[in-house]
Amino acid sequence: PVFAGMNGSAIENFSCVIYNIFLMNCTWQAGRDAPADTQYFLYWQKSREDNQMECELYIKDENCRNVGCIFQNVSIGIEKAYFLVNGSSKDTLIQLYDEYIDLYKIEKLMPPSNIIVNCDEIKYDCIIQWQQPQISHSNKDTCFKYEINIKYK
Repeated sequence: PVFAGMNGSAIENFSCVIYNIFLMNCTWQAGRDAPADTQYFLYWQKSREDNQMECELYIKDENCRNVGCIFQNVSIGIEKAYFLVNGSSKDTLIQLYDEYIDLYKIEKLMPPSNIIVNCDEIKYDCIIQWQQPQISHSNKDTCFKYEINIKYK
C-alpha cells in the first residue's frame, strides 16, 4: 500500500530551492513520531523520461540522520519534477513522502551584475545600468522588475 508504515514517521516540512543557476538544496525534518534510528533517503526524477536519482550529498543533523540534500548540475525542464523521500528503521515501516514540484517556481534568482552608475552633477541626474541575471529555465528575454534604493552621502 502507498501509505504503509507507522503514522507520523514520514518526513515533514519538505522544501527545495535552486540557486546559483544549477545548485538545488532540499531540506526536511524527521517525522514527529519516527523512531530514533530512522534514516531517510531522497530520490528525484526531473521528468518521466529521466531516471530516478538518489541524493549524492546528504545534509545530516546532530544524530547523523539525513535531513537534506545538495544536488549539482540541475537543469530546469518543462515538466514537474518528482521527489520521493523514504525511510528505514529496524523497528517499523516508515511512511514515504512524495511531491511533484515545478522547478522554475523554486529558483532563487541571482542579483543583477555589471552595475554601472553615471551621474551628472550639473543636471542632477544619474543613469544606472545593469545586466539581467542569468536564469536556468529560459533563454528568452524575461520581464524583470527591479527596485532601486538610493542613499545620499
